[in-house]
Amino acid sequence: MKTLMWVFAVLLLSSFLFMIGARELDHSQQRERISGSAGDVLEDDPVGRLKVFVYELPSKYNKKILQKDPRCLTHMFAAEIFMHRFLLSSPVRTLNPEEADWFYTPVYTTCDLTPNGLPLPFKSPRMMRSAIQLISSNWPYWNRTEGADHFFVTPHDFGACFHYQEEKAIERGILPMLQRATLVQTFGQQNHVCLKQGSITIPPYAPPQKMQAHLIPPDIPRSIFVYFRGLFYDVGNDPEGGYYARGARAAVWENFKDNPLFDISTEHPTTYYEDMQRAVFCLCPLGWAPWSPRLVEGVIFGCIPVIIADDIVLPFADAIPWEDIGVFVAEKDVPNLDTILTSIPLEVILRKQRLLANPSMKQAMLFPQPAQPGDAFHQILNGLARKLPHGRSVYLRPGEKTLNWTAGPVGDLKPW
Repeated sequence: MKTLMWVFAVLLLSSFLFMIGARELDHSQQRERISGSAGDVLEDDPVGRLKVFVYELPSKYNKKILQKDPRCLTHMFAAEIFMHRFLLSSPVRTLNPEEADWFYTPVYTTCDLTPNGLPLPFKSPRMMRSAIQLISSNWPYWNRTEGADHFFVTPHDFGACFHYQEEKAIERGILPMLQRATLVQTFGQQNHVCLKQGSITIPPYAPPQKMQAHLIPPDIPRSIFVYFRGLFYDVGNDPEGGYYARGARAAVWENFKDNPLFDISTEHPTTYYEDMQRAVFCLCPLGWAPWSPRLVEGVIFGCIPVIIADDIVLPFADAIPWEDIGVFVAEKDVPNLDTILTSIPLEVILRKQRLLANPSMKQAMLFPQPAQPGDAFHQILNGLARKLPHGRSVYLRPGEKTLNWTAGPVGDLKPW
């Protein structure tokens, strides 16, 4: 009987998917404007609203590290490198620090890679601390605010906590020297010690040219209901799946691996990007890792992101209306995912797809080279511009100090 019910469900869904394909074809020339302040913010131009001074650091903090391992240009944390390159030629850059609104320190903290290409953050705190000591010794601007008018790109798993394991990241906390600075980071979770108030949450880096090369015509019917490719268990550290992604990925696999409505697997076929564009929904079971590129890919390829991550702070949340374009499912409700998704009305799905088709939405999630208006680079600048003007509390009184230069683990205090 259960098999017959699933066959009936698949037949109903097939007609539903082809309806979506046909309706999408009718609306292929229609793009719905994002209503309200979010749409206006996405289209803001930061030029003329702020000036940024870029510190010139010795190349050991950035360029030499990249020369040692060019793979850093293609991993999901590469935003720290491309943001530096962008600012060097951006019209918001000023060579006169006296007129700067913001100060930027280009340190490539995620470019120490294992043979498998995974970033090791263990040297990052010493490296960042060394860079801050350098700018505070050679320029007067850090000392007058202790970094409150400075921003740093810290795109690793748990940002400036500089560790990839959550328990140890929480134990470490944000690097004490960055307590007053603005952090531009991919990690975002409410009420978490690794998300500093006032941080700017950004998308992970995804190669724009690679995704552009896989775009298929928009009138291709969406023949896949729910799609996901990725890990469900961290076999080496958490084979039971209770900790990795807070159990969300393991729950998806155990509940829906045999469900014909779901196309889920750990394999990455050559048609990966094309399959995403054929899907109505793309699972984003992020758990504790909001930096997952699944979110970016889903927006670019127009499948509705299904976000399974309690308390998540999504990229550019003050500009992108995530509630309008995605579906949020509580981690405890994963076993009911099929019922939740099949009960969404067709008109709601179509509106989300029209919003996802808006070019400004896709542009805001990418770091193209060269930069383009409205892209992620410009959204970061917009976020910084919205923090201006700096309040009086930013500037310290003569002789006033608030940061403890000797705080943190003993290993962080060693010279770099």
